[in-house]
Amino acid sequence: MIVDGQKVSLEIQVENEGDYPERILFQWARAFSNSLERGGDYIKLPRTIIISIINFNQLESKEFHSEFRSLEVSRNEELTDKMTLHFFELKKLPDDTGDKDMLKLWLALFKAETQEELDKVRASEVKVMEQAIDAYQSVTVSPEFRELERLRSLARHNEASALRHAKDQEREKWQTVVEEKDAVITSKDAKLASKDAEIESLLSQIAELKAKNN
Repeated sequence: MIVDGQKVSLEIQVENEGDYPERILFQWARAFSNSLERGGDYIKLPRTIIISIINFNQLESKEFHSEFRSLEVSRNEELTDKMTLHFFELKKLPDDTGDKDMLKLWLALFKAETQEELDKVRASEVKVMEQAIDAYQSVTVSPEFRELERLRSLARHNEASALRHAKDQEREKWQTVVEEKDAVITSKDAKLASKDAEIESLLSQIAELKAKNN
């Protein structure tokens, strides 16, 4: 979406599926480059902002909000203001969000998993938060939402089952390869043992012949 001439994208990630910084950087690059029409002037590229709200710890900082921009590493000189990445890590959000801190209240709403947590946000008595909670609760009790949640849950179970099955197949494949290699080695060992026996027999015969000739 465009806000005050800036291109803003909101990403919400519940589970850490790996490579999140690279994924966000890729999304920023795609959003930024897609803003330029064919034959357009580079100066027309808008400031592009990615806002990530994530329910896991991604960064080492203890702060729940981190902002990244393109800076020179020693002088902190900014190359351009057209790149901004915001990370909001919900697990680092303080329990005391403040009654009128709108940013923390919205993040607390995103983070809420229980009725008690929703009631705590509602207790701020901020009208827009009360409206947001009412809208959320009206949606979550609808048959369409419940069906969507059922399908999402089913998809997660199917994905986990498919992954386990693929791992089992891969394990069986390599077990078969190992068994085949072992069989080849055993066969070669048997052939070598047979050759050794033949050689020993020949050496024994040669020794007997020498003894007779003497």
